[in-house]
Amino acid sequence: MPKVTVYIISHNYGEYVEQAIESVIAQTYSDWELFLIDDGSTDNTQEVFEKYQNTKDFKLYKTDGIGLPSVNNLAIKESNGKYIIRLDADDYFDENILLVLSNYLDLNPEHALVFPDFYLVDDEGSIFSHEWRRKLYKDDIILDEPPNGACTMIRTDILREIGCYREDLGAQDGFDIWLKIKDNYPSQNINLPLFYYRRHGSNLTEQPLRIVNARRSLKKDAASSELIERKPIIAVIPCRENYDFAKNLWSQKITGKSLLEYDIEVCIQSEYFDHIIVTCDNHDAQKTVDKYHYDKRIIFFHREKADTSPSSDIKSTLTKIAKKFDPSFTGLMLIRYIQTPFVSINTIEEALTTLVTNDADSSFSIERIRHEIFELRKNGLETLSNGKNGLLNSRKVYRDANTCMAIKTSNLKKGIVMGINTVGFPVSTAESFFIRSEVDLDFASNYRNP
Repeated sequence: MPKVTVYIISHNYGEYVEQAIESVIAQTYSDWELFLIDDGSTDNTQEVFEKYQNTKDFKLYKTDGIGLPSVNNLAIKESNGKYIIRLDADDYFDENILLVLSNYLDLNPEHALVFPDFYLVDDEGSIFSHEWRRKLYKDDIILDEPPNGACTMIRTDILREIGCYREDLGAQDGFDIWLKIKDNYPSQNINLPLFYYRRHGSNLTEQPLRIVNARRSLKKDAASSELIERKPIIAVIPCRENYDFAKNLWSQKITGKSLLEYDIEVCIQSEYFDHIIVTCDNHDAQKTVDKYHYDKRIIFFHREKADTSPSSDIKSTLTKIAKKFDPSFTGLMLIRYIQTPFVSINTIEEALTTLVTNDADSSFSIERIRHEIFELRKNGLETLSNGKNGLLNSRKVYRDANTCMAIKTSNLKKGIVMGINTVGFPVSTAESFFIRSEVDLDFASNYRNP
């Protein structure tokens, strides 16, 4: 029986799939079988596959567009290998990937999976970046970033034991399996780039919303029981009279509703919250709160003027709220920002589920910075990118998207807000749009009502 099952899935990637297949054939490790799975392609995928139909250790399958999770499960069901690894049809292996990864699992029988670094390549296969991952348990203690769905070698019996991939979400990016494995089995990564991940027009735009929604559903399911135990869960909407570009910014309107109203109305959509606290130093904000008298969770809490100045820390306001509504400091708190009016309830709830699924002290929305970053040094501005061979620095750099932040209220009891273990989750550019000026306010009005 082969030690390793490799499977390649193609859905209209006929122009790339032959390179993927040949990268398996070129392996320095020979104890493998290869499944070629055409999932409802309308291009020349089948024609390419048929070139290999009589090749030893190759098996060809044709499915009717059943989708990636279902095809993954088909491969697991048919697998004869002790280990299994997926190669996407538009990517290709380094010649040593099977040797290195299988050897690691042989030497570490307690580990469920292992995955490598990789190169990003363009349409033509030219390398433009080395994607490097922090070492698990050493440089990444919180395990908040899942491995790649593809090119990760996993023990087949463990995949079967955990029920394989969920098929009801329509998409997955490796997060499903990671949630099932990370708290029950050790895993590891190897800091060698052992495959080539192709970035091109098709996969850059391939239904990202489906993947985001699937990720959110998986987190929600994984966190549901613990969120019931983490009570109370408090949403806090901080407002102030001064220090923004407009006085009482919370009262500024977009298409007939104030920024505060938008915030309240998105928060009341969630069943997670036991209390929704609007805190402001201007009691006029209470008139807005009173409009929602039908929802007893919505409460006005007076904010001291001294706590609203730019030099003060929001910790003081949050601590006062926690002392009143969570005196044992055992619950969770969600802080919303009125300046980001396009945030959905899904994003707000993801802040909470991200916190819980990673057992973190805090979580907040982030956007990855992909353009050049400069630092002011003695000779002026110098790039933080690595200019060698034109490759960008492999470090991943993010900015706070300013949509919301979830924290354990126990942080406040320790005199801190975010805590030590902090995780992020990506949000869309629209949701992270932040109103900093009258121009932004006008733009938001036009965006909301074009």
